[in-house]
Amino acid sequence: MAPGPAWAVLGCPEGWSWREGELEGIRGAGTWKSERVIASRQGPHLRLAGEHGGILNFCANNYLGLSSHPEVIRAGVWTLEQFGAGLSSVRFICGTQSIHKDLEEKISRFHQREDAILYASCFDANAGIFEALLTPEDAVLSDELNHASIIDGIRLCKANKYRYRHMDMQDLEAKLQDAQKHRLRLVATDGAFSMDGDIAPLKEICRLAEKYEALVFIDECHATGFLGPNGRGTDELLGVMDKVTIVNSTLGKALGGAAGGYTTGPKPLIDLLRQRSRPYLFSNSLPPAVVGCASKALDLLMESNAIAQSMAAKTQRFRSKMTAAGFTISGQDHPICPVMLGDARLAAVMADDMLSRGIYVIGFSYPVVPKGKARIRVQISAVHSDEDIDRCVEAFTEVGRKHGALP
Repeated sequence: MAPGPAWAVLGCPEGWSWREGELEGIRGAGTWKSERVIASRQGPHLRLAGEHGGILNFCANNYLGLSSHPEVIRAGVWTLEQFGAGLSSVRFICGTQSIHKDLEEKISRFHQREDAILYASCFDANAGIFEALLTPEDAVLSDELNHASIIDGIRLCKANKYRYRHMDMQDLEAKLQDAQKHRLRLVATDGAFSMDGDIAPLKEICRLAEKYEALVFIDECHATGFLGPNGRGTDELLGVMDKVTIVNSTLGKALGGAAGGYTTGPKPLIDLLRQRSRPYLFSNSLPPAVVGCASKALDLLMESNAIAQSMAAKTQRFRSKMTAAGFTISGQDHPICPVMLGDARLAAVMADDMLSRGIYVIGFSYPVVPKGKARIRVQISAVHSDEDIDRCVEAFTEVGRKHGALP
């Protein structure tokens, strides 16, 4: 006899109705996450599936506009033709190509570190580092608003776990004092926080780490490529490159926007990760086309920082005009510009109304951000024109007044 429905096989006589209440609760709270289907390449102008007109895109991590840069695309096509679609293997079996080693060398040179290791994503890099590095004798101290991948990576390790209040240096120092009883202490923080656009106080963190003999780890996914004089990230921006031990970041945002992540730091650490990091050991190698795109993106970045400088000016234009209109914009001069609204339903409705005016933005609410902190996160790209930015501000002002978010 053929088995019954999956829910019956699992011993759930009423099907999945025991989860329907939770799903209805998500819909009722206005926090349901729908996926809009894009029918064009990534860029400042998009076309959605089923639509004929174009829309302005203000919610991608395409900070430098390299996702559709012609040289990046050509590099990806060439690498695909030369090295194939994929390796069908993990790195240590038969999945390491010369392009992987070349990109790792380029990453470590860009960050001015000794070595680097590639992952399928930065989520994997964060999932793979803490368990490999830390033991039950050690301690990890994490900012309470760190990215979910850092939180999950820390959960996987057996170290003693401390969580300090967001960017609160007094609380971090108190936690470091308590952690002195452990062998190794690692302070883990986002360099730039993705939901609020604020930047970790790395000078103070590094000062405390030096005082209490701790190491510093930063996730630079929302900083690599455009923060700092040469785009190396928050540690360069704040002048502490020589004091931050470990940098994790992504190839899937400013550096071409495809996929992939990495860890860069001391060579002994990278050697250890090649031997012990589970996401590295048990995941297929990064596809050659992705490697080719990211490598070319790094070349373009190291040749000139003019793109990043252009983005900084456009970010300031958006922030100043939105503030003048009466909106509250969180963060510190970062291209992540959260328009703070508070109410989840308001954020969702306003985002939908913005789309009807040709502006693609997304509302963020719990559990992505804390309850009562709903916002529409706007992200500025170097390839947005001043006219694009002004049109976005105009639409926000109209929608904000319509829904009572502005006087």
